[in-house]
This record gives sequence, structure tokens and C-alpha cells, in this order.
Amino acid sequence: MYRRDARGSIALFGPANADASLTLRCDTAARAIYLSRAGSMATPLTIRTSSVTRAVSVQPTGGTPPYVAAALMPNDSLLEAMGFSRGRFVVQQPGLPPLVVPAWAEIERVTEDCRG
Repeated sequence: MYRRDARGSIALFGPANADASLTLRCDTAARAIYLSRAGSMATPLTIRTSSVTRAVSVQPTGGTPPYVAAALMPNDSLLEAMGFSRGRFVVQQPGLPPLVVPAWAEIERVTEDCRG
């Protein structure tokens, strides 16, 4: 699901009628994209796409429910790899089940919102 708000835009992934398991937010004021996963463990996320595998450091966001987030620059090649992965990409974090995320157009929309 994609939506715009006062801070920028956000893509949310997860089961219907529940808090998002993963979000990708463009914060236009900060000119940054935040990749957030539900949970409170500050261990790195490993992102696996069809072309790239990379670990990214995360910090707790301090919200309720708890999320951890990685800040990415809008021109980070990982965002392109996520958006153009063959059908899906995987987000792994020790101690939690892997998230299999569809490579939907929302990823590119959020990325482009921060580049503009």
C-alpha cells in the first residue's frame, strides 16, 4: 500500500488489517528514505534481492508498536535492487522470521518522491 502524508510518502507491506511488517518511508524534510521492520532488536537487517545482498544497520524508532529502521540515501543502489528484484526480495534479521516482500511499484514511487 502506498500513501502520501505531511512528511512525504510511505509504502507499507504486511498482512491486511494489521500493523505493517515492513515500511519504506520518504522523509522529504530529511531527504532520506527509512526502511523499517516491526520489532525491537537492533541487529542488522540483511536485504536479499535478485542482484544484491547487503546488511544494513538499524536503530529503534522509539514508537509503539516498536520498529527498527535503517536510513538510506535516495540514490542508494539497494533501493533500485529492491524495486527491480525478480518478483520479490527478502528481509532477514537474526531471531525473527524472514520477510518475503513483493517488488511492487510502491518501492520505486517512494524512492522517486525523495529524489524529486
